[in-house]
Amino acid sequence: MSRLLVATTNRGKLAELGPLLAAHGWELVGLDAFPGVAVAREDADSFAGNARAKALHYAAATGLPALADDSGLEVAALGGAPGVRSARYAGPEADDAANRARLLTALAGAADRRARFVCALCLARDGAVLLEVSGECRGTIAAAPRGTGGFGYDPLFVCDDPSAAGRTFAELSREEKQRISHRGAALRALTAALARAPRSGAGAAAGGPAP
Repeated sequence: MSRLLVATTNRGKLAELGPLLAAHGWELVGLDAFPGVAVAREDADSFAGNARAKALHYAAATGLPALADDSGLEVAALGGAPGVRSARYAGPEADDAANRARLLTALAGAADRRARFVCALCLARDGAVLLEVSGECRGTIAAAPRGTGGFGYDPLFVCDDPSAAGRTFAELSREEKQRISHRGAALRALTAALARAPRSGAGAAAGGPAP
């Protein structure tokens, strides 16, 4: 089993990424195992750009293949906001509750509550990008938070998938959410791409099993 750095300190993201990646033969290491590593800059104007910057930075800093995730919520009535600023929507020190409260205030009286979650994943090693994939999930923003699971905007997001049955992400089990979420879609794209990669290419460089 080879080690793969999952470049996040977000425990919610790690909990979602972890099971599927571990099932494919990697020993996962989080950033908390490298407390002295400088924090990567996240100033790109796209999810893909931020994921790429983080993966390259942490792969170079730790010597491990690094998988970075950048994800967020885009709301149609807000011109795609909060977008890449999803985690800092209510300010640089804002917590999830503050971000949700600002979003509801911004949408007060809005008839159009369509939104989508986007997840970009980038796998890098030795200064090179090995794979980049993305996933999305479309839905609407609820009038008030519901549910106790998940993290971030999950208590407000109602996925269009019929299996959600009108529930927010925070009202779904982790398994239900994984099947329909943006992060689940991106992970499936990643593992499919690794399975197709030549053994001397991305699959080998990531320490994954031979195709």
